[in-house]
Amino acid sequence: MAKIRPLHDRVVVQRLKEEEKTKGGIIIPDTAKEKPVEGKVLAVGNGKVLDNGEVRKPEVKVGDRILFGKYSGNEIKIDGEEHLILREDDILGIVEG
Repeated sequence: MAKIRPLHDRVVVQRLKEEEKTKGGIIIPDTAKEKPVEGKVLAVGNGKVLDNGEVRKPEVKVGDRILFGKYSGNEIKIDGEEHLILREDDILGIVEG
């Protein structure tokens, strides 16, 4: 995999796959699938530079499962796979457990 080092408060995320079937066993066609809003953090920047010049360290780390807004971030391709670059502010929460 190509190495990307996000800057400042940005995070590189790999979307987690949506379910292919409903609980009742109906197969969902690609055209009807929603883009997943859950992903795995692959890389994290050094942190947000505050107005006073201090750097606030990110709360997320590589390997975290996160939730983000449906239309958040910028889509990029890394070695043919779709990923997102988000600002930490676009992350809604960390999935624990």
